[in-house]
Amino acid sequence: MSLKVIAFDADDTLWVNEPYFEEVEKKFCGLMGDFLSHQGLAQEVFKTQIRNLPLYGYGIKGYILSMIETALTVSDKTLSVDAVEKILQYGKELIDKPIELLDGVENILESLKGKYRLVVATKGDLLDQQRKLRKSGLGHYFHHIEVMSDKQETDYLKLIRRLDIKADEFMMIGNSLKSDVLPVLGIGGHAIHIPFHTTWAHEKIDHTIEHVNFKSFEKIADVLQLFTL
Repeated sequence: MSLKVIAFDADDTLWVNEPYFEEVEKKFCGLMGDFLSHQGLAQEVFKTQIRNLPLYGYGIKGYILSMIETALTVSDKTLSVDAVEKILQYGKELIDKPIELLDGVENILESLKGKYRLVVATKGDLLDQQRKLRKSGLGHYFHHIEVMSDKQETDYLKLIRRLDIKADEFMMIGNSLKSDVLPVLGIGGHAIHIPFHTTWAHEKIDHTIEHVNFKSFEKIADVLQLFTL
């Protein structure tokens, strides 16, 4: 590989994220349990999130707005002000969650820094992702931070143009086959999948991937096997 840039997804690749959303979803379903079952509420929130993605994008703020919208819908607009305040509080608690780095993250960044340009390429709310990166203490490892509104092939092509490299000089490491792997392979880059124990339904795919530029490892520390350092 003639790599120049190695990009890392952030949420559930560098640090824990999805379990915190699941905690909030349980609180929401408990709050709204008089109107619908836990499963039914979870499905309604998911459908509302997906419908709102073009409006709000990814991240906590869009998630909270989608929960409020769902609550208004399932309650037939009888939702109390107290309930709205609780949902807003869930969102603030989510924003204030501590950053829990995943095992091996700092070691691989330390090993690769100076040998390749390291980049964060993540979806989500700009302010929230900047806050998490600052709290993580990892910022000094990265040459460039890219908070993307989406992760389609066109988004990655814009990124590699900004980095002034060719697609085959770019590698993406992340936990989502849909967002971190398939579009990067589609433009001729390299991709590594590091599965996380829980994945948002929107990021799941229903087929396996076989590609010369694709590899999967159980832990991020195992990625170092690819490099002669």
